[in-house]
Formats: sequence, structure tokens, C-alpha cells
Amino acid sequence: MDLRKVYDVLGWLGHQCLPLRCLVCANPGHDGLDLCAVCYAELPWNDHACPTCALPLPPDEPAAACGACLREPPRQVGAAATFLYAPPIDRLVLRFKFHQDLAAGRLLSQLMLHAVPDFVQHPLLPMPLHGRRLRDRGYDQARELARPLARELELPLWTGLCRSRATMAQSTLDAEARRQNLKGAFAVQATPPPQLTLVDDVMTTGATLEAAVRALRRSGLQEATLWVCARAP
Repeated sequence: MDLRKVYDVLGWLGHQCLPLRCLVCANPGHDGLDLCAVCYAELPWNDHACPTCALPLPPDEPAAACGACLREPPRQVGAAATFLYAPPIDRLVLRFKFHQDLAAGRLLSQLMLHAVPDFVQHPLLPMPLHGRRLRDRGYDQARELARPLARELELPLWTGLCRSRATMAQSTLDAEARRQNLKGAFAVQATPPPQLTLVDDVMTTGATLEAAVRALRRSGLQEATLWVCARAP
């Protein structure tokens, strides 16, 4: 029996039978979400950002490639983050990622579907966890985000990338140390399709996603795009 399918069915039944409750303030939910209308109105949408790395831009600047991308173009051809990593999204991400709050993950996926980037037309690749971290956590948060996205958008979910080496937690490192930490961290287990959209929860420096794209390009990937739930400014 596929326990993940059982969880999906139970989650769907619970969502149909139980009243919606805002996961931020505990007031009644709104519009089919475990989020009230007031909290929804306060979400930090990242709707003015660099189209290549999703870095938020000042309001008075055009939504064009940022200075960093112009100086050193990244390996991806496009990137989008649904939100800024700011309240209340940051708290929902932390609950989902570190406190087994799968309801928060379900809400984040639903919210990502409210702002689907135009480039999301190819198979989705959730960023994998190393096996040791997966055992400790019990689930892969990127896959939990990507599975409902793929289902709702009727796109394939491609999982041919794995973490071949356990690395230090990126959150403890600066930008250069993050890049060094990820050398040789990914292995490609199958020939990738020509285009992929990589899905993750949070993008900070982009080092993890860059390392994954580098490994995929060596194995035949032609074009990569990135879609994350939140972008750290």
C-alpha cells in the first residue's frame, strides 16, 4: 500500500469534513484555504523581482535582470519565487520544514498555485534531501510541495536527481562556504528531460539550486528554470 496516497486521501477527507482554520491566526479560513482573508491580504508576494534569479527589486526599478545576473549570468534561464521570505510565510515554512506541520506545506502549495510562473510548462523536479536527513525528518519538504503542484498543473514529476553526499546545513554558512559545501553533492541517476523546473521551499543565495543545475547540465539537461516558495532578500 502506498502510504503517501493514503495520506493524500485522508488529508482530502479532513479538508472536506473539518472547518477551515487559519494557520496563522486560528480564525476561520477563507476561500478554500486554511488562511483567513486578513492574513491572505498581508502575504508578502514577490511580484517585482529579477526574472532570472527571483531576487526582489526596488519598486522604482524595472523588472529586468539584476546587476548580479548581468555580471555573471546564472545557469538557469528563469526563476520565480512566489513570496518573500517574510512573515507570515517564514513561520509557515519553518513549521512545515522542521516541525512536521504538513498542513502548512499543503497551504504553501495551494498558495504557489495562485501565482504560477509562465515558464512552468515542463516536468517538475523537487530538490532532494540526502537519505540521512530524509530519515531524520521523515519526509522531503520539496517533494511535498511539488507533488500537488504537478498534479494540479498536470505536469510530470521527475525524481532522477539525488543527494550523493551529506552536507552541512546551508543555513549555518555564508555564501562562499555554501558553494564549497555543495561540491559533488548531487548525482543524476537517469537521463534528464531537455527542460526541467526545479522546485524548492526557500532560495537564499541560490547555491543549492545552482549545484543541482550544474550536475543536471553535465548529464544532458538543456534548460533549467527555478520555482521556489520563498526568496530571501
